[in-house]
Amino acid sequence: MKSLKVGLLGIGTVGGGTYTVLTRNQQEIASRAGRGIEIIKVADRDVDRAKAMTGGKVEVTNDVFSVVSDPNVDVVVELIGGYTLAKDAILKAIEHGKHVVTANKALIAVHGNEIFAAAKAKGVIVAYEAAVAGGIPIIKALREGLVANKVEWIAGIINGTTNFILTEMRDKGLAFSDVLVEAQRLGYAEADPTFDVEGIDAAHKLMIMAAIGFGIPMQFDKVYTEGITKLTSKDIRYAQELGYRVKLLGITKRSAEGIELRVHPTLIPEKRLIANVDGAMNAVVVKGDAVGPTLYYGAGAGAEPTGNAVIADLVDVARMQNATVEQRVPYLGHHETPSALPILSIDEIHSAYYLRMRAMDKPGVLAEVTKILGDRQISIDAMMQKEPQDTEMEADIVILTHVTVEKNMNAAITAIEALPAIEGAVVKLRMEELNK
Repeated sequence: MKSLKVGLLGIGTVGGGTYTVLTRNQQEIASRAGRGIEIIKVADRDVDRAKAMTGGKVEVTNDVFSVVSDPNVDVVVELIGGYTLAKDAILKAIEHGKHVVTANKALIAVHGNEIFAAAKAKGVIVAYEAAVAGGIPIIKALREGLVANKVEWIAGIINGTTNFILTEMRDKGLAFSDVLVEAQRLGYAEADPTFDVEGIDAAHKLMIMAAIGFGIPMQFDKVYTEGITKLTSKDIRYAQELGYRVKLLGITKRSAEGIELRVHPTLIPEKRLIANVDGAMNAVVVKGDAVGPTLYYGAGAGAEPTGNAVIADLVDVARMQNATVEQRVPYLGHHETPSALPILSIDEIHSAYYLRMRAMDKPGVLAEVTKILGDRQISIDAMMQKEPQDTEMEADIVILTHVTVEKNMNAAITAIEALPAIEGAVVKLRMEELNK
């Protein structure tokens, strides 16, 4: 059988890793795919670098559209990122009847509905394993490995930059701003880290997993997103004293009322495996009704781990290129969209909470706080009061609650902050058990 001819758009970190692994493991990959897979054309803005990386063995151009329209190219691998050029290139490739592999989570999360509709009409494959969690095959697990399950919830550490920062804040007691500088120096964070530290990158990935898990269309604008920039080392330390770790989690759950879609810092019991995923590593827990919680762990980024995911998609294309649309795995794992459930606003989600407040060290303050919580049917799970330091007149009070509705918690916090004995704002962090 003739080899699968690949056109590569972008040969930066992931593109370079893809080229390296595909070249190094060519025989192994061909054996698994049942045919050879070879990159025959590369488009990159830096033509000289691309030629150096490929050793002059493939055609190199700076024109992406010359690749997507090339009649010798069977599948286009898009690794340039962003929305505009990448979207135009992918839609043009589909128009030319070419299969597409992409690592572009932002594009899939925001424009996936349009791209998948175009691909279905043309009868071509769009594969995107590398878009979520790098080297972890979570898309394949959700679309194929857990196909017999009704997915109940998904929770993941799906951004390595923020996980590295939170690990350093916990281990070294440093402030967010100090660790961010170190993360940038080491190459874990971009010069502009906004997409990572504000949770946007994680939200893109969460939307993709939720769409597959629950059979819903992409609705990225409905993902609640909260980053880690306001986290303090004090709260990370207090959480640890109470037996918890703080992680930036992407969480999606199905309930009778609707689907939760949220990214935010979260307290997790330290005995959970996912709570012990440190540094720049990623992990995803999926709870299915048949298998229970399952954990997927590995490198969430990097040249070769992500390149591996790209090649896995190429192998799937090689195997299924001539299959009918009905015989292939659907783009989002469902031949039809089975769920008509709405996306819940953050006010409607159910969670337990960590609260920290600065209170005057005098009798009766705790009674006022607990009455406010009790009046709103919020029960307390644990409480910790830190002694005032030196001449301070205020003390930190930390309260862990049982599960309640977010709007009730917000109303309680407003009432607590209005108490004369409470100084400043109450810190609120959500908590998840992730065990059932």
